[in-house]
Amino acid sequence: MALNRDFIGRTFPPSEPYEVSRVKIREFANAIGDSNPVYRDPEAAKAEGHPDVIAPPTFPIVISLGGSALADPELGLNYAMVVHGQQSFAYTRPVHAGDVLVCEATITDIRSAGRNERMDVTTEIKTVEGELVCTAHNTLVERPA
Repeated sequence: MALNRDFIGRTFPPSEPYEVSRVKIREFANAIGDSNPVYRDPEAAKAEGHPDVIAPPTFPIVISLGGSALADPELGLNYAMVVHGQQSFAYTRPVHAGDVLVCEATITDIRSAGRNERMDVTTEIKTVEGELVCTAHNTLVERPA
């Protein structure tokens, strides 16, 4: 079934706040096999000019694809058939331990790609105070059932 093209341009309400912890940053760094000390050691991060440990550049994937954008049944997305096509992040500043972040997703495009459906989502990741931290660009591909 085709995705609902009426969703192109739709921006969804901000996600629930997500508090970034040192533990979650360390777990993510371990999961991707990155031993950089700025992801684990507050003193190493401070020596690099950061207020606390920072998250690896791909960490926002943890929160950027959640929420109402993909769960709305009217969109028609069969998440069981989705593969991640592409991902990029444009940063204003690194994610730090202690940040409390919210995500606001906008579906920027939906189109057919052969037998597949392709959906592009742009997500602004901000602090609860409204400071833009980064913008995530995701391409999701829904395969036919």
